[in-house]
Amino acid sequence: MQAVEDGSTNMALITAIVAVATIGGFLFGFDSGVINGTVDGLRIAFDSDDVGTGFNVASMLLGCAVGAFVAGRLSDVLGRKNTLLIAAAFFIISAFGSGIAGSSAEFVIYRIIGGLAVGAASVLAPAYISEVTPAHMRGRLSSIQQVMIIIGLTAAFLSNYLLAQYAGSSVDAAWLGYEAWRWMFWMELIPATIFLVALLAIPESPRFLVTKGRINDANRVLERLFGKAFADRKVTEIETSIANDHAPRLSDLIDNGSGRLRRIVWVGIGLAVFQQLVGINVVFYYGAVLWQAVGFSEADALKINILSGTISIAACLAAIALIDRIGRKPLLMIGSIGMAVTLAAMAFAFMSGSLVDGQLVLSDGAGVIALVAANAYVALFNFSWGPVMWVMLGEMFPNQIRGSGLAVSGFAQWTANFGITMTFPIMLGTIGLTGAYGFYALSAAISVIFVWLMVRETKGRELEDMEG
Repeated sequence: MQAVEDGSTNMALITAIVAVATIGGFLFGFDSGVINGTVDGLRIAFDSDDVGTGFNVASMLLGCAVGAFVAGRLSDVLGRKNTLLIAAAFFIISAFGSGIAGSSAEFVIYRIIGGLAVGAASVLAPAYISEVTPAHMRGRLSSIQQVMIIIGLTAAFLSNYLLAQYAGSSVDAAWLGYEAWRWMFWMELIPATIFLVALLAIPESPRFLVTKGRINDANRVLERLFGKAFADRKVTEIETSIANDHAPRLSDLIDNGSGRLRRIVWVGIGLAVFQQLVGINVVFYYGAVLWQAVGFSEADALKINILSGTISIAACLAAIALIDRIGRKPLLMIGSIGMAVTLAAMAFAFMSGSLVDGQLVLSDGAGVIALVAANAYVALFNFSWGPVMWVMLGEMFPNQIRGSGLAVSGFAQWTANFGITMTFPIMLGTIGLTGAYGFYALSAAISVIFVWLMVRETKGRELEDMEG
């Protein structure tokens, strides 16, 4: 593909890059959501108790934390594209291995490998998109990552439902004598293979190329994207924004004057952690278990997951329409306030339930409140914190520390994700759904204060103008 005329934007190439990069988001969502329909199968196949099942579900998140940290740093050495290629290979290995696993230990190993891939894709796809797109549309294009995450989640929910329906249940045999829950994992092989092949066709990030001293290569990529005059000017701006005495390194996160972690890094960590403390992945990972706990059948619970996924996609599309108009911070504020209210409503609904044979049963009215509040909560999350957190992490750090900032923030995000996911079964058995959702509501309320005091708007700013 040839360079475009000066002053224009090669939208065909940008669209292709965004389309390929966000397949990583689809796999992020699919790999995160597929576990939702396999919990019963894992419990029976590996004869695990509640703690063991919780670890089987949450084990991927250990890999995610490491994957996000390592990928952020590795992308400063090998490049954004090459690191994503490694992630694509890991997705393939994990999808096959998780389905064929014969023991809990073997399953955990393959899920951790998948977690490495998810962690890498989660931080690098939005960062890569941010580094190749114009500032005025960067938020919209980076937000597509979240849409693809939700599409991936919804695809996993739908695939799980269809496979369970075909086999009779998730623990019954589907094809070739293998249980349906194993096929749920193997479905991921299709998009993972497409991702690996498609990555070979897109260019490396020009900002990475400049940091490695590959000025001519960076100039060629920018010419193809925006024309020669823009490329020459942008290469100079990128060179000015990075240290000329050393390559990007982890120690750049420390402020030379105070000797402390830079404020922007704390903001990144805060955004990453609060996105998890509101409990969103309890709905994603334990949705079927949650709705069965309040009286729905397995089939109905899986249908509710599909409904939640559809609502999430619509909410993400609304965020895409607004993020470059009203900005990132207002969306975060709306989301935090709305989630605090809807989570509190869910906690209230669960409080009115009663235990029957060890199961929580809600009245018709409370059940409706719980269902409506839960879907409103999911919509609010995907209108705000879902896409905006990833957009901001991909753009808020200066060029010199983007890889390292993503590494630390991504590690914090997935560590918090692991903690929330691992503790939910324990909370369910001790303080119950009311206590768990009360905690998530409180976290959402605190996040309002965090956004108001700490987060700075990045709408429309060039990456070279980011301060840290």
